[in-house]
Amino acid sequence: MTRFMTTAIHGKEQRQKPYHALVTPICTTSTFTFEDMDDVNRTQDEYLAGKYLERMEYGRYGNPTQYAVEQRLAVLEEAEAAILSASGMYAITATLLGLLSSGEHMILTQDCYRRTRGFCSTYLSRWGIETTIVPACDIEAIEKAMRPNTRLIFTEVPTNPWLRVIDLEALVEVARAHGAKVIADSTIASPCNLRPLALGVDLVVHSGTKYLGGHNDLLAGVVLGAEDLITELRELHFHLGGVVAPQTAYNLLRGVKTLDLRVEHHNTSGMAVARFLESQTQVKSVYYPGLPSHPDHDVAMRLMSGFGGMVSFEIAGTREQTSAFVDALRIPYIGPSFGGTEALVIQPAIQSYCGLSVEQRLAVGITDQLVRYAVGLEDPDDLIEDLAQALERV
Repeated sequence: MTRFMTTAIHGKEQRQKPYHALVTPICTTSTFTFEDMDDVNRTQDEYLAGKYLERMEYGRYGNPTQYAVEQRLAVLEEAEAAILSASGMYAITATLLGLLSSGEHMILTQDCYRRTRGFCSTYLSRWGIETTIVPACDIEAIEKAMRPNTRLIFTEVPTNPWLRVIDLEALVEVARAHGAKVIADSTIASPCNLRPLALGVDLVVHSGTKYLGGHNDLLAGVVLGAEDLITELRELHFHLGGVVAPQTAYNLLRGVKTLDLRVEHHNTSGMAVARFLESQTQVKSVYYPGLPSHPDHDVAMRLMSGFGGMVSFEIAGTREQTSAFVDALRIPYIGPSFGGTEALVIQPAIQSYCGLSVEQRLAVGITDQLVRYAVGLEDPDDLIEDLAQALERV
């Protein structure tokens, strides 16, 4: 069995490729043709047998470049199969639509991505699917929320922006006792730092836009798990049509080849930045699971092999002083997302949660002083020096 870095480069790789190419070619065709009607009949037989990607027919059903990425990601996540899609949100919404029916119930942990919460509370409810939102990492609350019609539990690990780390093993035990499935959004962890499927989770989703792609230049999503579940979801995927372009799939595959190297650097930089911030008087609180002060540090130490490149913290000052601190930073760009080569920073109260009232923001813990800092591949000493000079403005 090869190690992660070797698998990221060679896993499920077709050794002999068209035109004797070394890298996987970009197949830009939307339509695949047939030699004769016997070829057509063979293809239809394969399709009816569930072998969608062995002989491709139309770009919405599969593409060789897309399939190469799915195979690579599946082996990295230790999954039987994967579906690559146009974005992380598509991977989440299509998965929920594929597994839930009217009259059923799901549980969502509170600290999940705000768009995931919004989709469940606004749109799923229109179709007769009820969602109960429970406090992050509260296994007891999750068990109390279970109902006879509860079909799945959706969680994010670590969460955004507080980086909470739920005990997935305990969560799976609760779900199994009630006949429910568990889906984990593991985007912030990446397969380098966490393998939810190995802990009993049924499906894992990632925003490929983040660590998997790693260069802030693509949008993609992926859902991974057992063959039977993925086959069930793939049929819905064919209907919804949220396919990824071949060029995007190629860029994602290229990014995955350096995933282990990049995440190792993110882990190192994230820890260094978190420790520095925790030592500063201008910083009220730091949220990073690698720190002993984090509420889920013990769980993170048990489940994760690294803690990533996102650090959230609260400035010991006003809303205006927090904005001045962000403006004083010279290296990171002000912008959403994370997991890429460039460092990014946001003040969530003003950006991600600007549509909520103060009361609504505080109800989910988003204070005016909160900063989310995503390290890139810059030298951590440079990032720390930059943070130090910006903190002088507070």
